[in-house]
Amino acid sequence: MRNSLINKYLLITLLLNFTLFFSLIAQSTLKKGKNIIYKFSIKEEIAPPIARMVSKAIDEAQNIKADYIYIEMNTYGGAVDAADSIRTKILNSKIPTLILIQNNAASAGALIALACDSIYMQPGSTIGAATVVDQSGNQVPDKYQSYMRKKMRATAEQNGRNPDIAEAMVDPDIYIPGIIDSGKVITFTTSEAIKYKFCEAELNSLKDILKRIGISDYQIIEQKITFMDEIISWLISPFISGLLIMIIIGGIYFELQTPGIGFPILAAITAAILYFAPLYLEGLAENWEILLFVIGVLLIGAEIFVIPGFGIAGISGIILIITGLTLSMVENIGFDFTITDNDQLLKALLTVIIASIISLVSSIYLGVKFIESSTFKKFVLQSAENNQPGYNLLNEKEKSLVGKTGITTTLLRPSGKIEIEGEIYDSTAEIGFIEKGEKVIVKKFEASQLFVSKINN
Repeated sequence: MRNSLINKYLLITLLLNFTLFFSLIAQSTLKKGKNIIYKFSIKEEIAPPIARMVSKAIDEAQNIKADYIYIEMNTYGGAVDAADSIRTKILNSKIPTLILIQNNAASAGALIALACDSIYMQPGSTIGAATVVDQSGNQVPDKYQSYMRKKMRATAEQNGRNPDIAEAMVDPDIYIPGIIDSGKVITFTTSEAIKYKFCEAELNSLKDILKRIGISDYQIIEQKITFMDEIISWLISPFISGLLIMIIIGGIYFELQTPGIGFPILAAITAAILYFAPLYLEGLAENWEILLFVIGVLLIGAEIFVIPGFGIAGISGIILIITGLTLSMVENIGFDFTITDNDQLLKALLTVIIASIISLVSSIYLGVKFIESSTFKKFVLQSAENNQPGYNLLNEKEKSLVGKTGITTTLLRPSGKIEIEGEIYDSTAEIGFIEKGEKVIVKKFEASQLFVSKINN
């Protein structure tokens, strides 16, 4: 009996050992899962829309736990702030990044390429020439060059590349013996980039890259750009943002000048929605920033229609509108602006101010032209140019008031009422607003309307 139990125990032990042994063999020979390669491209001018798409791509790669991020690049560069945003996103990614330069990685493109862990280049490609220039191709002041120099240097240092060479891609005054003479900025060909360790190899495709790094079993997941992505990217581009600001400001101005028409304020509301919505969806525009804009509009409306004159409420309204539009364009978390780049904030502020000024000037000019146009005269009673017996629509009495003086009995904004020789008349200020109780002179009678100007004492 005892021997039988011992035999059973030995048999069970032997079976367990065999099971463990074959399990280890199976694990060692088990085929590993496929490497996930997340792929996207940078083949346009570096600008906020591209920065948005890159940020979205890297977030998606992290969500699907990709093993590598692969980027195909062909760009002449673009905005430094957008490039720096992309650079930072790539450097902070824990997923190894591979980039294949297909012809060009110039200027801001070079900064982005240096942020990647591994750089590959197709035959005939170049990388470098990162001097900061304006839209006319002229070099901008040295403080911007200095910023770019240090960004290039820091990026190269972080990825183990020669920081002096990276800085010389921006600064023509840097001299590196055997590489670059003073007075020129560095631009490397593929072979030169390989020689100075700014490129791992000259290759043609992702397949070649994966073969070189020893990956044979892989799955490629490519970024898919939806129609909504394209719309949002289009709306947040600087040009469109500036255009929307012009419509917002112009619509508000026209509505305040001619209350009740409806179309100008409808255009302003539509433009405001198109301006704030994509910024809100992207996490740039906060609720309180949009609220600042709304309060600003309400304050200006109250100043015009409720409070006589134009003072604290109107000025506060203008400041709040500009602040709301500006802060909605920059990155911040609540009221925390520590992550906000000063250059980006200044650029947003200038965009809002310039667009607002252009809008106001254009609105005033177009408003005057419209009043004087034949189109406007179709909507108002006009006097006949040819006087015929029994058919004279010209109000001789009001026409005779031209050159006479009177007192405003209401605020002219620009329309209101004036008193001349004890009688009240409708009138319009030729320029701006005129306060109640001011002395005015009738300048002309046109389109059945008196036009007056303030008499300066």
